[in-house]
Amino acid sequence: MRYELDFKNSFETTFLFWIERFIRNKLTTLSNRQVNDKQKLALIIQQLVKGTKTIDELSIIVKEARNIGLVGINTYFNPLFKLYNFTLNLGLASMKEIDEELLSDFLASQTSSLSDATKKNHRIALLSLFSYIDKQNQNEDGSSYLFKIELKNWGGLSGKSGTKLPSFMNKDEIDRFLSAIDSFDFSDNTGYRNRLIIKIIIYTGIRVSEILNLKIKDIFNENDVYMLQIRGKGNKPRVVMIKKTIIENELNNWLDMRICNSDLLVCNQKGERLTQAYVSRIVENILISAGIRKEKNGAHMLRHSFATLLYQKHHDLILVQEALGHSDINTSRIYTHFDKERLRKTTEIF
Repeated sequence: MRYELDFKNSFETTFLFWIERFIRNKLTTLSNRQVNDKQKLALIIQQLVKGTKTIDELSIIVKEARNIGLVGINTYFNPLFKLYNFTLNLGLASMKEIDEELLSDFLASQTSSLSDATKKNHRIALLSLFSYIDKQNQNEDGSSYLFKIELKNWGGLSGKSGTKLPSFMNKDEIDRFLSAIDSFDFSDNTGYRNRLIIKIIIYTGIRVSEILNLKIKDIFNENDVYMLQIRGKGNKPRVVMIKKTIIENELNNWLDMRICNSDLLVCNQKGERLTQAYVSRIVENILISAGIRKEKNGAHMLRHSFATLLYQKHHDLILVQEALGHSDINTSRIYTHFDKERLRKTTEIF
């Protein structure tokens, strides 16, 4: 069913309606392979069908969708949440007042301190929303109002020359971090689970989302190692390995006490899915206890540390690509910047 562009009583309720419709569309079209509670997803969609009264209410629903496995929904909603509040401060009276210039101003003011990847996500979210509205609005005469948003001339991206190198730990810091994992005082009987999560990430380089989506059946016992069957971005499979001696104690003790509502390897104390934010908080607390401070102290930094040491030790870019599950080897190439021995050769030119 199509609606007139400005059929609500005010701009505030109209724009909320269109964002809500767009998010509902995304919830039904994004891959739900990682959703561990299909019944909860159905209830969330029903809530959206009924409608929300505020952007904050919609934000809570989106958070619930993310927590059950639809992690990609934040890529679309977070920029639109910012845009909604940005437009309310402008006192707009009609959706038709939103144009290319306004959206460029929004991107310039709201994304200046963000990474290029996050800026691109903001642009994609805006393009997707207004492309959706172009197709879904209809006037009484059957025609549609077309925004035709392209944002081709937005100059907010810094380009490759402005890309920051990722934060990572050197060998000494990693040794301190590994010691801190074992000595850190976890509360509420979460020690075995948390150590298992952190050790798997730092020793294999898998993404946080990949460990949170790992199922018990994806772990195979192979002589002196565990083989983990990972589903990466785009549902691409790969296998990583970790020595048994590293996680065997944590794994066995966790499995003895594990009570989860699904077949996921790890879950929270309610039996539900853990969040990436929780894992990052654990990592940050351990880093602080070890006296390690980086620009970015989250769990993803462990992945960068693994990849950096892997390249420094073997100088094999294909191995780094395969281990991290990169579809493009150029993504892996960034870790060559940390090869001090290779760079040292530049000091011997003259």
